[in-house]
Amino acid sequence: MSARAEAELQHLIQWYPGHMARAMRKIGEYLSLIDIVVEAVDARVPRSGRNPALDRTIGKRARLLVLTRSDLADPHATKAWIAHFAAGGLETIAVDARSQQSVGRVRTAAARLAAGRKGVSRAMVVGIPNSGKSSIINGLLRRAAARTEDRAGVTRQLQWFRLPPNVELMDTPGILVPKIADKAAQWKLALCAAVPRERYEPEEVVRAFERWLRERYPNRSVPGIDEFAAARGFVRRGGEIDYHNAAQSYIRAANAGEFGRFTLEFAGERS
Repeated sequence: MSARAEAELQHLIQWYPGHMARAMRKIGEYLSLIDIVVEAVDARVPRSGRNPALDRTIGKRARLLVLTRSDLADPHATKAWIAHFAAGGLETIAVDARSQQSVGRVRTAAARLAAGRKGVSRAMVVGIPNSGKSSIINGLLRRAAARTEDRAGVTRQLQWFRLPPNVELMDTPGILVPKIADKAAQWKLALCAAVPRERYEPEEVVRAFERWLRERYPNRSVPGIDEFAAARGFVRRGGEIDYHNAAQSYIRAANAGEFGRFTLEFAGERS
Protein backbone atom coordinates (compact mmCIF):
# COMPACT_ATOMS: atom_id res chain seq x y z
CA MET A 1 0.00 0.00 0.00
CA SER A 2 1.32 3.46 -0.89
CA ALA A 3 2.30 6.10 1.67
CA ARG A 4 -0.71 8.13 0.60
CA ALA A 5 -3.06 5.20 1.14
CA GLU A 6 -1.60 4.58 4.58
CA ALA A 7 -2.01 8.23 5.48
CA GLU A 8 -5.68 8.05 4.53
CA LEU A 9 -6.13 5.29 7.12
CA GLN A 10 -4.75 7.37 9.96
CA HIS A 11 -8.18 7.76 11.59
CA LEU A 12 -8.60 4.04 12.29
CA ILE A 13 -8.76 3.56 16.05
CA GLN A 14 -7.44 0.49 17.86
CA TRP A 15 -9.61 -1.05 20.55
CA TYR A 16 -8.99 -3.39 23.43
CA PRO A 17 -11.80 -2.73 25.93
CA GLY A 18 -11.85 -4.03 29.48
CA HIS A 19 -14.05 -7.02 28.72
CA MET A 20 -11.43 -8.34 26.27
CA ALA A 21 -8.66 -8.18 28.84
CA ARG A 22 -10.88 -9.93 31.38
CA ALA A 23 -11.92 -12.56 28.85
CA MET A 24 -8.29 -13.28 27.96
CA ARG A 25 -7.52 -13.91 31.62
CA LYS A 26 -10.60 -16.13 31.97
CA ILE A 27 -9.61 -18.16 28.92
CA GLY A 28 -6.24 -18.79 30.52
CA GLU A 29 -7.90 -19.83 33.77
CA TYR A 30 -10.32 -22.27 32.10
CA LEU A 31 -7.73 -23.88 29.83
CA SER A 32 -6.83 -26.40 32.51
CA LEU A 33 -10.33 -27.87 31.98
CA ILE A 34 -10.16 -27.84 28.16
CA ASP A 35 -9.32 -30.83 25.96
CA ILE A 36 -9.98 -29.38 22.51
CA VAL A 37 -9.68 -25.85 21.10
CA VAL A 38 -11.73 -24.87 18.06
CA GLU A 39 -10.39 -21.66 16.53
CA ALA A 40 -12.77 -19.74 14.25
CA VAL A 41 -11.15 -17.56 11.58
CA ASP A 42 -12.87 -15.63 8.81
CA ALA A 43 -11.75 -17.32 5.57
CA ARG A 44 -11.29 -13.92 3.93
CA VAL A 45 -8.55 -12.91 6.40
CA PRO A 46 -6.78 -16.14 7.42
CA ARG A 47 -3.68 -14.25 8.55
CA SER A 48 -4.97 -11.02 10.09
CA GLY A 49 -8.00 -12.87 11.45
CA ARG A 50 -5.91 -14.87 13.93
CA ASN A 51 -4.73 -13.63 17.32
CA PRO A 52 -1.11 -14.65 18.11
CA ALA A 53 -1.86 -14.27 21.83
CA LEU A 54 -4.29 -17.18 21.56
CA ASP A 55 -1.50 -19.35 20.13
CA ARG A 56 0.64 -18.70 23.17
CA THR A 57 -2.25 -19.25 25.58
CA ILE A 58 -3.57 -22.44 23.98
CA GLY A 59 -0.21 -24.16 23.74
CA LYS A 60 -0.16 -27.76 22.49
CA ARG A 61 -3.77 -28.77 23.15
CA ALA A 62 -5.72 -30.64 20.47
CA ARG A 63 -6.78 -27.97 18.02
CA LEU A 64 -9.06 -27.52 15.04
CA LEU A 65 -8.90 -24.43 12.82
CA VAL A 66 -12.24 -23.58 11.20
CA LEU A 67 -12.24 -21.14 8.29
CA THR A 68 -15.70 -19.61 8.54
CA ARG A 69 -17.67 -17.75 5.86
CA SER A 70 -16.17 -19.95 3.16
CA ASP A 71 -19.16 -18.97 1.03
CA LEU A 72 -17.79 -15.41 0.90
CA ALA A 73 -14.14 -16.30 0.27
CA ASP A 74 -12.33 -17.16 -2.96
CA PRO A 75 -12.49 -21.00 -3.02
CA HIS A 76 -9.06 -21.36 -4.65
CA ALA A 77 -7.46 -19.15 -1.99
CA THR A 78 -9.23 -21.11 0.76
CA LYS A 79 -7.91 -24.39 -0.62
CA ALA A 80 -4.38 -22.95 -0.62
CA TRP A 81 -4.75 -21.77 2.99
CA ILE A 82 -5.93 -25.20 4.13
CA ALA A 83 -2.82 -26.75 2.55
CA HIS A 84 -0.66 -24.02 4.12
CA PHE A 85 -1.96 -24.67 7.63
CA ALA A 86 -1.85 -28.44 7.14
CA ALA A 87 1.85 -28.15 6.24
CA GLY A 88 2.32 -26.61 9.68
CA GLY A 89 0.52 -29.49 11.36
CA LEU A 90 -2.76 -27.66 11.98
CA GLU A 91 -5.95 -29.49 10.99
CA THR A 92 -8.12 -27.02 9.07
CA ILE A 93 -11.59 -27.17 7.55
CA ALA A 94 -13.63 -24.53 5.75
CA VAL A 95 -17.32 -24.11 6.51
CA ASP A 96 -20.37 -22.00 5.80
CA ALA A 97 -21.85 -21.75 9.30
CA ARG A 98 -25.33 -21.21 7.84
CA SER A 99 -25.29 -24.71 6.33
CA GLN A 100 -25.98 -27.66 8.63
CA GLN A 101 -24.21 -29.99 6.23
CA SER A 102 -21.13 -27.79 6.28
CA VAL A 103 -21.10 -27.35 10.08
CA GLY A 104 -21.51 -31.10 10.38
CA ARG A 105 -17.87 -31.40 9.35
CA VAL A 106 -16.90 -29.50 12.49
CA ARG A 107 -19.01 -31.88 14.57
CA THR A 108 -17.29 -34.87 12.95
CA ALA A 109 -13.81 -33.42 13.49
CA ALA A 110 -14.54 -32.53 17.13
CA ALA A 111 -15.89 -36.02 17.79
CA ARG A 112 -12.74 -37.52 16.29
CA LEU A 113 -10.52 -35.35 18.51
CA ALA A 114 -12.62 -36.38 21.53
CA ALA A 115 -12.51 -40.08 20.67
CA GLY A 116 -10.76 -42.22 23.26
CA ARG A 117 -11.14 -39.68 26.05
CA LYS A 118 -12.96 -40.87 29.15
CA GLY A 119 -16.10 -39.06 30.25
CA VAL A 120 -17.05 -35.64 28.94
CA SER A 121 -14.65 -33.79 26.64
CA ARG A 122 -14.59 -30.02 26.90
CA ALA A 123 -14.04 -27.85 23.83
CA MET A 124 -13.37 -24.12 23.79
CA VAL A 125 -14.34 -22.04 20.74
CA VAL A 126 -12.04 -19.05 20.32
CA GLY A 127 -11.37 -16.33 17.77
CA ILE A 128 -11.31 -12.60 17.17
CA PRO A 129 -14.58 -10.59 17.24
CA ASN A 130 -17.20 -11.57 14.65
CA SER A 131 -15.14 -14.51 13.41
CA GLY A 132 -18.15 -16.82 13.40
CA LYS A 133 -17.69 -18.54 16.78
CA SER A 134 -21.32 -18.27 17.87
CA SER A 135 -22.58 -19.30 14.43
CA ILE A 136 -20.49 -22.46 14.65
CA ILE A 137 -21.92 -23.25 18.08
CA ASN A 138 -25.49 -22.64 16.91
CA GLY A 139 -24.88 -24.87 13.91
CA LEU A 140 -23.45 -27.63 16.08
CA LEU A 141 -26.35 -27.40 18.53
CA ARG A 142 -28.91 -26.98 15.73
CA ARG A 143 -30.52 -24.11 17.62
CA ALA A 144 -29.96 -20.40 18.27
CA ALA A 145 -28.22 -20.82 21.61
CA ALA A 146 -25.40 -18.30 21.16
CA ARG A 147 -26.18 -14.72 20.18
CA THR A 148 -24.99 -13.68 16.71
CA GLU A 149 -24.91 -10.35 14.90
CA ASP A 150 -22.98 -8.90 11.97
CA ARG A 151 -20.87 -6.70 14.21
CA ALA A 152 -17.98 -7.03 16.63
CA GLY A 153 -18.18 -7.37 20.38
CA VAL A 154 -21.54 -9.15 20.75
CA THR A 155 -20.36 -12.01 22.98
CA ARG A 156 -19.12 -10.57 26.29
CA GLN A 157 -19.25 -13.57 28.65
CA LEU A 158 -17.97 -17.14 28.62
CA GLN A 159 -20.88 -19.52 27.99
CA TRP A 160 -21.13 -23.33 28.22
CA PHE A 161 -23.28 -25.51 25.95
CA ARG A 162 -23.77 -29.29 25.86
CA LEU A 163 -23.16 -31.08 22.57
CA PRO A 164 -24.49 -34.66 22.73
CA PRO A 165 -23.33 -37.21 23.46
CA ASN A 166 -20.21 -36.28 25.42
CA VAL A 167 -18.83 -32.84 24.49
CA GLU A 168 -19.27 -29.54 26.32
CA LEU A 169 -18.65 -26.36 24.33
CA MET A 170 -17.51 -23.03 25.70
CA ASP A 171 -18.21 -19.88 23.67
CA THR A 172 -15.78 -17.04 24.41
CA PRO A 173 -15.75 -13.31 23.64
CA GLY A 174 -13.78 -12.28 20.57
CA ILE A 175 -10.23 -11.22 21.43
CA LEU A 176 -8.34 -8.78 19.23
CA VAL A 177 -4.68 -7.98 19.75
CA PRO A 178 -4.23 -4.78 21.79
CA LYS A 179 -2.64 -2.98 18.83
CA ILE A 180 -2.93 -3.66 15.10
CA ALA A 181 0.18 -2.05 13.65
CA ASP A 182 -0.29 -3.17 10.04
CA LYS A 183 -2.38 -0.62 8.12
CA ALA A 184 -3.65 -3.18 5.61
CA ALA A 185 -4.76 -5.48 8.42
CA GLN A 186 -6.68 -2.59 9.98
CA TRP A 187 -8.95 -1.94 7.01
CA LYS A 188 -9.33 -5.64 6.21
CA LEU A 189 -10.50 -6.44 9.73
CA ALA A 190 -12.81 -3.41 9.69
CA LEU A 191 -14.28 -4.51 6.36
CA CYS A 192 -14.93 -8.00 7.79
CA ALA A 193 -16.70 -6.46 10.83
CA ALA A 194 -14.05 -7.53 13.34
CA VAL A 195 -13.80 -3.94 14.62
CA PRO A 196 -16.82 -2.04 16.04
CA ARG A 197 -18.36 0.35 13.52
CA GLU A 198 -17.89 3.36 15.76
CA ARG A 199 -14.13 2.75 15.94
CA TYR A 200 -13.20 3.49 12.33
CA GLU A 201 -14.10 5.78 9.46
CA PRO A 202 -16.05 3.61 6.99
CA GLU A 203 -15.21 5.72 3.94
CA GLU A 204 -11.47 5.17 4.54
CA VAL A 205 -12.04 1.43 4.73
CA VAL A 206 -14.06 1.39 1.51
CA ARG A 207 -11.49 3.50 -0.35
CA ALA A 208 -8.74 1.07 0.69
CA PHE A 209 -10.89 -1.88 -0.41
CA GLU A 210 -11.53 -0.21 -3.79
CA ARG A 211 -7.79 0.18 -4.43
CA TRP A 212 -7.14 -3.39 -3.39
CA LEU A 213 -9.89 -4.74 -5.66
CA ARG A 214 -8.48 -2.91 -8.67
CA GLU A 215 -5.10 -4.54 -8.06
CA ARG A 216 -6.28 -8.06 -7.21
CA TYR A 217 -9.45 -8.46 -9.27
CA PRO A 218 -9.02 -5.96 -12.17
CA ASN A 219 -11.63 -7.69 -14.33
CA ARG A 220 -14.34 -7.79 -11.67
CA SER A 221 -17.21 -5.34 -12.03
CA VAL A 222 -17.63 -3.88 -8.54
CA PRO A 223 -19.09 -0.39 -8.04
CA GLY A 224 -16.99 2.34 -6.51
CA ILE A 225 -18.33 4.26 -3.53
CA ASP A 226 -19.60 7.13 -5.71
CA GLU A 227 -21.49 4.81 -8.06
CA PHE A 228 -22.79 2.78 -5.14
CA ALA A 229 -23.95 5.88 -3.25
CA ALA A 230 -25.82 7.23 -6.26
CA ALA A 231 -27.51 3.89 -6.96
CA ARG A 232 -28.60 3.42 -3.32
CA GLY A 233 -29.86 6.97 -2.83
CA PHE A 234 -27.16 8.28 -0.49
CA VAL A 235 -27.30 11.74 -2.02
CA ARG A 236 -28.27 14.84 -0.06
CA ARG A 237 -30.12 17.86 -1.35
CA GLY A 238 -27.93 19.69 -3.82
CA GLY A 239 -26.27 16.50 -5.07
CA GLU A 240 -23.85 16.09 -2.15
CA ILE A 241 -23.01 12.44 -1.46
CA ASP A 242 -23.45 11.12 2.07
CA TYR A 243 -20.19 9.18 2.07
CA HIS A 244 -20.35 8.09 5.71
CA ASN A 245 -23.68 6.26 5.49
CA ALA A 246 -22.99 5.11 1.94
CA ALA A 247 -19.73 3.52 3.08
CA GLN A 248 -21.44 1.74 6.00
CA SER A 249 -23.99 0.32 3.55
CA TYR A 250 -21.17 -0.62 1.16
CA ILE A 251 -19.42 -2.63 3.89
CA ARG A 252 -22.66 -4.43 4.73
CA ALA A 253 -23.13 -5.23 1.04
CA ALA A 254 -19.61 -6.64 0.81
CA ASN A 255 -20.27 -8.87 3.83
CA ALA A 256 -23.56 -10.00 2.29
CA GLY A 257 -21.69 -11.24 -0.78
CA GLU A 258 -23.15 -8.65 -3.15
CA PHE A 259 -19.72 -8.02 -4.73
CA GLY A 260 -18.87 -11.66 -5.21
CA ARG A 261 -16.43 -13.89 -3.36
CA PHE A 262 -13.01 -12.53 -2.46
CA THR A 263 -10.15 -13.33 -0.11
CA LEU A 264 -8.11 -10.42 1.22
CA GLU A 265 -4.95 -12.37 2.08
CA PHE A 266 -3.18 -15.18 0.27
CA ALA A 267 -1.11 -18.10 1.53
CA GLY A 268 2.59 -17.68 0.97
CA GLU A 269 2.44 -13.89 0.78
CA ARG A 270 3.89 -11.67 3.46
CA SER A 271 1.51 -9.40 5.37
